[in-house]
Amino acid sequence: MMFGEVARRCAFDFLDNMHGRKLQRLKEVTKAEIVHGVTEDYIHRRVAAISEYAAANCPFYRKVGYQGSLDDFPVQTKGDYLAHYNGILSEEYRGRKNHLARLTTSGSTGTPFTVYADPDKMNHVNMNFMAVLELNGFRMGMKRGEFRAWIKGKNTVPLSRQIKNNLRMIDISNMSDDSLAAILERIRRERIQVLVAYSSAIVALTDYVERTKPDLRHLDVEMIFTMGEALPEATRQKAKELFGIKPVLSYGNNENGFIAVSLHGEDSYTIDLYHYYVEILKMDSDEPAGEGELGRIVVTDYYNRAFPMIRYDTGDTGKMRFWTDQMGRRHACFTEIYGRRGSLIYNTKGEPLSIHVFMNNLLNFEGVLRQAKCIQTGLKEYTLVLNPAEGAEVDEEKVIASYRNYLGDDALFTVEYTDGLPIQQSGKTMVAEQRCGAYQI
Repeated sequence: MMFGEVARRCAFDFLDNMHGRKLQRLKEVTKAEIVHGVTEDYIHRRVAAISEYAAANCPFYRKVGYQGSLDDFPVQTKGDYLAHYNGILSEEYRGRKNHLARLTTSGSTGTPFTVYADPDKMNHVNMNFMAVLELNGFRMGMKRGEFRAWIKGKNTVPLSRQIKNNLRMIDISNMSDDSLAAILERIRRERIQVLVAYSSAIVALTDYVERTKPDLRHLDVEMIFTMGEALPEATRQKAKELFGIKPVLSYGNNENGFIAVSLHGEDSYTIDLYHYYVEILKMDSDEPAGEGELGRIVVTDYYNRAFPMIRYDTGDTGKMRFWTDQMGRRHACFTEIYGRRGSLIYNTKGEPLSIHVFMNNLLNFEGVLRQAKCIQTGLKEYTLVLNPAEGAEVDEEKVIASYRNYLGDDALFTVEYTDGLPIQQSGKTMVAEQRCGAYQI
């Protein structure tokens, strides 16, 4: 246990004690409710509370004509929120923007978007983050490295916050072997304990470690926390073999916070029903999807009163399961997260494929392909964008055959080459993209 870790934990406890241990209690309640579920009464009270507040304080929601049901509210995308922005911003906070936090998405895979958040919401965001980490072994104050394409003046973290949160910004704008070697050396030199990264970065890092076999004995890494697109199970197992740690899976966004997390090494994502009401709606309508049916992930945030997000269509897709335990408490999990609709690829029969397919398929070409992206351009037409490993010879027919195995024997392919797929500001690398007009929703 490092001195900086202990010092920060003591500082947090001291300051929180001065305020009646409010944050500590919130964190512990969040952890308990994620693990043990919530009551039906809690769900009804929270849905009613945010609905009634929005109808009373937000001009847009006031016009909706709330009659006591969540279904009275429309499902809204980022574009809808932007179109009605001032009408959704609460009148209570409209003149106090300088005292509100700004939760901003980079727009790297969609529309740039900023949500104002009141202080209570930010307490919930921060303690939600601590809760999902601690449920997987994190200790407050541990030194964490966040993998992103850091751009000065855009998404970098001020030095004061880096020191306060024991955070190190690890830039992954370039993920060549030399860059990955430098990242590993920095992790060793600065004794970073937690790696927080989008799955594509962990795929690249584990691939590099397996190929080059660097000495990992002197690393202090105790946790790998992945975000965004689903991490292939083969990569999770490989990371466990190489680093001695099975990566944690999580799902969330900048606008709301962490919505679900894997617990105890499980493959499913336990949903935080303490903070959110989550729906899975059909792909082509606002009707509820059946259990186990692929649909759109729609979230109602219980705690942001400055900018109430009711029935927010996140743009992501997945499958969900609900159940009630013997104590009458409600639980839910995502059994699969397919990713953004803009990345959802269909085979030639019109069946959707998980993002796992494209990440797992790339594992078949380790040492040959550094990166690969599948773009659907028609009902049966696809473009493969390949970034070969240095000095490798690509057998196009073999690559095409591997994709055809998932997409269909009648799939038609065009192959292009690149020196590197772009890394978004968030740290994501897109491995699939939907450009077929028939599937543009």
